[in-house]
Amino acid sequence: MSTARATTAVPARHLDSARRLVVKIGSALLVDDASGDVRRAWLDALADDIAALRARGVEVLVVSSGAIAVGRRHLGLTGRALRLEEKQAAAATGQIRLAHAYQEALARHGITVAQILLTPDDTEERRRHLNARATIDALLKLGAVPVINENDTVATDEIRFGDNDRLAARVAQMISADTLVLLSDIDGLYTADPRRDPNARHLGEVHEITAEVEAMGGEAPPGYSSGGMVTKLVAGKIALAAGCRMAIARGKEAHPLAALAAGAPCTWFVPHAGPKTARKRWIAGALAPLGTLTVDGGAAAALRAGKSLLPAGVRAVDGSFERGDPVIVRDAAGAELARGLSAYSAADMDRIKGHRSAEIEALLGFRGRDEAIHRDDLVLSGPGAAGPGIAGG
Repeated sequence: MSTARATTAVPARHLDSARRLVVKIGSALLVDDASGDVRRAWLDALADDIAALRARGVEVLVVSSGAIAVGRRHLGLTGRALRLEEKQAAAATGQIRLAHAYQEALARHGITVAQILLTPDDTEERRRHLNARATIDALLKLGAVPVINENDTVATDEIRFGDNDRLAARVAQMISADTLVLLSDIDGLYTADPRRDPNARHLGEVHEITAEVEAMGGEAPPGYSSGGMVTKLVAGKIALAAGCRMAIARGKEAHPLAALAAGAPCTWFVPHAGPKTARKRWIAGALAPLGTLTVDGGAAAALRAGKSLLPAGVRAVDGSFERGDPVIVRDAAGAELARGLSAYSAADMDRIKGHRSAEIEALLGFRGRDEAIHRDDLVLSGPGAAGPGIAGG
């Protein structure tokens, strides 16, 4: 089966069907090279596109570069390569200016902006992953647009993502987004570099990133291998594994998302399964359980009906685990029912087991989640389960 094909008509249906969309914006699109200022007219046009998508019920997140590019000019750090501590200083001042620019652009539509700074550990270490995911979910439910950037003020060359293509893909994976758009200076993937090969063909759709497709991305840039088509294909691998479709589209002109929706040339990377199915498979098969929760008959029935596990239904807690760690859920007879990510540590779970969610704060001294395991973090795994991503939510 072919994994990529050349097309002239781009399937705009992929953006039409988006429900949770991550948009990645690079420095070259957002910041004027000559002045170092934010391209306000372009950002206003992007804000118009975001407002139009939200009016259709689409949840939108922005992963933005540009803090260092904006901040360095205001600190007089121009005309030369920056040391790491100078980059961090530029990011510290640039992040404020960048957040203000997004706030002003989206305020024209009455939209609230929230800034989130992430490091790699926030998306890859389970407890921090859950914290970041819960925060972003809360912001989206409250109607805000999260603007996310790598935390350049504390990142180092050894631990940083290195490019926001991969950061955007990790964020999309973390929040189970169904669509990721990488706005770029090129309208997608070609069979070869179109600047060097006049016979290079544009690919409209890719279903799997094979070695052949990777070769189309060319050589990695020197240094840390950030930027260019190489990192976009790395992002594509992450997105496809998470069940998230991804587009590489040209973003330099005004209203880039509206143009994409209208069928502008781009490359769509299309997964074989959706984000919920991909997440359930990861929970069911990729994680080694660190503990066990035994539940009563009522909780077992609720789980089979696709509900979350509440503390009231937990009868026993075994093992040593922390918040976000994987656990097995068993019925009173010891049969495995499900697997999931615990919302509480073993010690805290032991304190709240058998109690109503409204009692959690009095028992623990803080108010955590109402659920012991949320349905989005749980998959049925025992006899009769319909399979990951189908049963259990």
